[in-house]
Amino acid sequence: MMGLLMFSLGCSVEIRKLWSHIRRPWGIAVGLLCQFGLMPLIAYLLVISFSLKPTQAIGVLITGCCPGGTISNIFTFWVDGDMDLSISMTTCSTVAALGMMPLCLYLYTSSWNLEQNLTLPYKNIGISLLCLTVPVIFGVYMNYRCPKQSKIILKIGAIVGGILLMAVAVAGMVLAKESWNPDITLLTISFIFPLIGHIMGFLLALLTHQSWQRCRTISLETGAQNIQMCITMLQLSFTARQLVQILSFPLSYGLFQMLDGVLIVVAYKIYKRILKNKHRRKPGHAEGCHNKKSSSPKETSAFLEPSVNVTRAWRLDRDEPGRQRLTRALSQITVYLNPKSVIPHL
Repeated sequence: MMGLLMFSLGCSVEIRKLWSHIRRPWGIAVGLLCQFGLMPLIAYLLVISFSLKPTQAIGVLITGCCPGGTISNIFTFWVDGDMDLSISMTTCSTVAALGMMPLCLYLYTSSWNLEQNLTLPYKNIGISLLCLTVPVIFGVYMNYRCPKQSKIILKIGAIVGGILLMAVAVAGMVLAKESWNPDITLLTISFIFPLIGHIMGFLLALLTHQSWQRCRTISLETGAQNIQMCITMLQLSFTARQLVQILSFPLSYGLFQMLDGVLIVVAYKIYKRILKNKHRRKPGHAEGCHNKKSSSPKETSAFLEPSVNVTRAWRLDRDEPGRQRLTRALSQITVYLNPKSVIPHL
């Protein structure tokens, strides 16, 4: 399912734009800074602010240190974001997670007394990379060879992928009901955590002078985390009894990041429709402005044309006497302004 989803999203990627992001990775760098700079810091501040227990705190922190998830690619498509940047950020953050996840966890948990050593799911990261890169490569090739068919595949894949991800999120919550711990504090954190990530990612992208399209993309990439990787890491690091207390947060975070993404998409669609309606209400004004702009070059050329001819009229032979030069110049000017009139010789 993930491979088919990424294949359909890869149909939106253009080789030229993808190469421009790789050659000048300013947008990718801002995204990585948000992913492994802002999100772990926000998670750590939330743990301190709400005074969580160690078993609950580690779940929040690991969720914040995970790379971006593929759900952000779907939401980026629906808000008219930069799909090339979105897929590039997801891939680069998954690769960077091999080194950045252990570094962030070491920095923020060095003062905690953990009984277990955290095990990084390298196998899961490798599988995620394969599911990302291989289908995207085929999607890029499909877009290059058959651009019309790729647009149809993209729309179908975005709709089906969104429905499937929502179904998986709900099914995961139902199947993991034994691990579900309805703690109000954890529910509150899981609700505000992705929202803070979206807002901070947007502001950082705005401060670095990114375009509005890239700001939306970086915002969605920042708040959307790879929950599957987080759950796998928790299962490898903790016992079954401890997982009952820890797994509730990543599960609730996955559900709320889905709901937040849907709300963002709905808000963007409403805003886009409002702008379209305003544009339709002023057709005369827009047409008038267009006519003014289109007529201005002709008016300018007509205004400048007489002066050009007058200038040409004065380009006379210097060997002629002054009286003859003046007579010829006045004759040419008069003929240009009124061809029927003739100036008598002086």
